[in-house]
Amino acid sequence: MLTGQYSHSLDSKGRVNFPARLREELGERFVITRGLDSCLFVYSMEEWKLLADKLHQLPISKSAALSRFFFAGAAEVEPDKQGRVLLPSHLREYAGLERDVVIAGVSNRAEIWDSARWEQQNQLLTAEAVAGAMDALGF
Repeated sequence: MLTGQYSHSLDSKGRVNFPARLREELGERFVITRGLDSCLFVYSMEEWKLLADKLHQLPISKSAALSRFFFAGAAEVEPDKQGRVLLPSHLREYAGLERDVVIAGVSNRAEIWDSARWEQQNQLLTAEAVAGAMDALGF
């Protein structure tokens, strides 16, 4: 399970040092794609295949837009010897990543956020909002 929050900076080539703890869970190669709320989603190859399989089970009329969103801009990456991953420019632009980023483990995937946008999202998570969501889920 992917957990934790890590702050890093992009280098001049668009590379980010990916946390060792998350690399261990994701494997030697993993996929980075567009995510929701203007962040990037990071999937292990196993989770990526599960997502693809779920989308293939849907009628094309229901899966076409999701398939384009997730697969068209996806990049399969492999960390270098220093643990850095190159984030393709189209993905950096989509997520508004310029320098400081947060990489967060969120269960079956990781997310890469612009640091300021991450802080804004977290400010929306009030205790009342979390409690309401937990109630709705029966916790």
